[in-house]
Amino acid sequence: MDRILLIRSSAIGDIVFASPFVAALRRRYPAAHIAWLVEPGLDGLLAADPCIDELILWPKAEWKQLWRERRFGELFRRVRAFTKALRARKFDTAIDLQSLLKSGLLAWMSGAGRRIGLASREGSQWLMTEVLAAGGTPGRVSSEYLHLAQHLKLDTRDFFPRLFVATETEDKAGTLLATHGLHAGRYAVFAPFTTRPQKHWFEDAWLALAARVRDELGLTPVILGGPAERDAAQRMAAAMPGAVSLAGMTRLPEAAAIVAHAGLVVGVDTGLTHMGPAFNTPTVALFGSTRPYLDAGRSNSRVIWLGLPCSPCRRNPSCNARFDCLRAISPERVMHEARSVLHEAIAA
Repeated sequence: MDRILLIRSSAIGDIVFASPFVAALRRRYPAAHIAWLVEPGLDGLLAADPCIDELILWPKAEWKQLWRERRFGELFRRVRAFTKALRARKFDTAIDLQSLLKSGLLAWMSGAGRRIGLASREGSQWLMTEVLAAGGTPGRVSSEYLHLAQHLKLDTRDFFPRLFVATETEDKAGTLLATHGLHAGRYAVFAPFTTRPQKHWFEDAWLALAARVRDELGLTPVILGGPAERDAAQRMAAAMPGAVSLAGMTRLPEAAAIVAHAGLVVGVDTGLTHMGPAFNTPTVALFGSTRPYLDAGRSNSRVIWLGLPCSPCRRNPSCNARFDCLRAISPERVMHEARSVLHEAIAA
């Protein structure tokens, strides 16, 4: 493999889960040119990775907008130009880590003679030259990507999520933290937001947890999130004496840096939570309607998932919006696990 294209265009958590694959690929092929195709806005999560030579931005949002506006001629021209630019790079191998029709089409558009799909579906299997059936160890983080890496005979030592932060990003994050009187290791990141309500822990539980994290662990609660969560985060922080909301105040790379230097991360099934183990930050993850993993691969990370008969329900809750799987997770249980991961961090 001389010129390799990896395709995992979204989302934040899935990119984090796929991150060890590129390191395994680099160890096996140290002289290869490795590119990663990703959507704009998420590229900052990968920009500092020393194993990646090139990031290729797929303007999916622009294409969708042109489709909605019925500007089909312009859409065709842009798709053709993107395909031409991909093929000019002369990839010999494209590896589809996303397994969907859209990612399969991107692999085919690359012109790579060898196109490898992992559990390809939605018709993408017909666009691959090789398809590996799903596999891996259920419950282990990144296990599906480890399964593919082993199949390709890559070097799979230390196959766990890993992220990097550029020096410039570190400086920006440090300035923001200092502005709010925050110091590395002395704050706890709260990641309470996702795009789906059935993955949310309840606000009263967050408020109860914040008081205990502050008083018993000596950590300042810091709420992270995107611009859409700014108002909700500020409302929560106002009800948590001493808490700070940074939601909507960072780009993705700065948010990652803040996670990297936190004393503790507590979050639901969202990308910011999954960054915790990738940075080896003590982390407690709260899962209910979803269960992306049970073993984060770190001694200082814990997953709370109660395993109710209806869980995981993913996008089809059957509880009439009670979300029992998350309501039954108490602040006391979270504090117990938080003390445990902090103890592991000290002992390491």
